[in-house]
Amino acid sequence: MSVDRRLFLSAAAASGLGAAVSHAAPMPRPVLKATQDAKSGFRYCLNTSTIRGQELGIEKEVDVAGAAGYDGIEPWIPTLRQFVEKGGKLPDLAKRISDAGLTVDSAIGFAQWIVDDETKRKEALEEAKRDMDMLREIGGTRIAAPPVGAHQGDSPKIDLFVAAERFRALQDLGDQTGVVPQLEVWGFSKNLSRLGEVMFVIGETGHPKACLLLDIYHIFKGGSAFTGLDLFSDNALQVFHVNDYPATPERAEMNDSHRVYPGDGIAPMSKILNAIGGHGREITLSLELFNRDYWKQDALEVAKTGLSKMKAAVAAANA
Repeated sequence: MSVDRRLFLSAAAASGLGAAVSHAAPMPRPVLKATQDAKSGFRYCLNTSTIRGQELGIEKEVDVAGAAGYDGIEPWIPTLRQFVEKGGKLPDLAKRISDAGLTVDSAIGFAQWIVDDETKRKEALEEAKRDMDMLREIGGTRIAAPPVGAHQGDSPKIDLFVAAERFRALQDLGDQTGVVPQLEVWGFSKNLSRLGEVMFVIGETGHPKACLLLDIYHIFKGGSAFTGLDLFSDNALQVFHVNDYPATPERAEMNDSHRVYPGDGIAPMSKILNAIGGHGREITLSLELFNRDYWKQDALEVAKTGLSKMKAAVAAANA
């Protein structure tokens, strides 16, 4: 990206792009549970990547999230597909989720909606529809939409106006299925790695339910300042990936496996939580980790530890 392009994005954000993306149409919100932080409006969710290395399968992942005391779960679409391919019934899974006291606050999908190849984009929308339909059957209403397929180092740089047009097609599909796509920033990606870029895209789609899926690690990895979070209000942020990052290695050398529990690294956690929770919104904090050391441990203990550390971070931010 040219310097002029970066300056334009910064100016657009400063001059009101945050306001443009802050008036998304309201989404139905799960009812507050006793375990949830009523003061801040935060809900606590387990992204199943946190215990992916234990290879439990979606049913046991649900059991772990429920037993650990979470409000919600954020499954990965490939895991749901495996469940169905092995003969699992989505209505049965929906009941298991409900019986565990959980809601499906989001899910992680990988449809290549952003790529230049028109045939692949068409196939990606068909894939996204299948994913959304499957997700809807278990009570899900949101799905992550990262820049997959345009994230590699040798990927062409996609014009942000073009990215907005392509994301709008995914949003329109979401209107049909009842599942809202959340544009996800990927800090390591060739495209949509910075906060200003994803803000620009959802601001240009013109869709009333435009929203982002942001992540502490990815914001850091992409080089954006956390102060940009102050530009969001209302429903532009509904789910937020929580994690932390250590002092070493350097940012350029860091990868997903370096993520640690919130509070165990150097991220400005209180500043972040106050920014995203300071507008009276209800927001889901979803613990997303890929730490290989945690994957070697008991899944329930990892889930409990993560929840405890998220709550401690919220308490510190509220102090």
